[in-house]
Amino acid sequence: MAVTPAELRGSKILITGPTGQVARPVVEHYAPIADVYTLARFRKEQDREDMAELGATVLQADLADPGSLADLPSDFDYVLNFAVVKSGDFDYDLAANGEGVGNLMAHCRNVKAFLHFSSTAVYEYAGQEPRREDSPLGDNHRVMFPTYSIAKIAAETVCRFVAHHYDIPTTIARLSVPYGDNGGWMYFHLLMMRDGVPIDLHPDKPNFYNPIHSDDYIEKIPYLLGAADTGVTTLNFGGSQKVSIEQWCAYLQELTGLEPVFQDNPRAFGSLCIDTERMHSLIGETRVDWQEGILSQVQHLAPELLR
Repeated sequence: MAVTPAELRGSKILITGPTGQVARPVVEHYAPIADVYTLARFRKEQDREDMAELGATVLQADLADPGSLADLPSDFDYVLNFAVVKSGDFDYDLAANGEGVGNLMAHCRNVKAFLHFSSTAVYEYAGQEPRREDSPLGDNHRVMFPTYSIAKIAAETVCRFVAHHYDIPTTIARLSVPYGDNGGWMYFHLLMMRDGVPIDLHPDKPNFYNPIHSDDYIEKIPYLLGAADTGVTTLNFGGSQKVSIEQWCAYLQELTGLEPVFQDNPRAFGSLCIDTERMHSLIGETRVDWQEGILSQVQHLAPELLR
């Protein structure tokens, strides 16, 4: 059952990793209608100012350091954990991502629901076979992000342990490819097409994913919170439509006239589409058509490239 919009409107929400591409639209949506707190290391003063301008209360802390949380509020109704560190240093990334989620949950142990955003990068590569929530895990993203998949798996493990230990209703949502009017993988590909930079493709084609638009993941947050359970609910979280890199680049070419230059690379990220059965049963289908989402993205970020 979804948490009602009215309940969120009157709630105190903590959002971590708020300056990132994925979380910022969530802050923009909820800050005007709820008591939103944003937590990050905030090494750039401009980021602090941006969050304040959106109407959020700024909290500065490093999740890898439990001491930095000690003096912060803990009486939140809901926590949305988008925080992620990809420094490439295993010691720090495991501390920030793995231990960090544990530190955060222990500090906010009395929440009504805790929502941890993980990634489909936790899955072992398996070609074009859609990954189910019980599919084997693996070091999927090592080539580009050496610590990322392992740190995400570690974070899920710690998240489950702390949820069970403190009886915290928790959902772990494994994000596919998030995108929106503020950026995403498709926009990077568009810039590569503009500049004539080759786009690496895994030779086992087509390379399928389940991109999810910011409108959809914002709309589904109440449902994800409503699915939270002390036994921990884990589900894939992507768009209901399966789309390949080849398809979205072809559509970008249709919109702009720019031609993608592909090159086979066995070390490139391979297909990583998801089985959506559990997601649909718990939170329903997404509604933003992938072509409409990409058109809107280009209109907002690079209108000069449209035909």
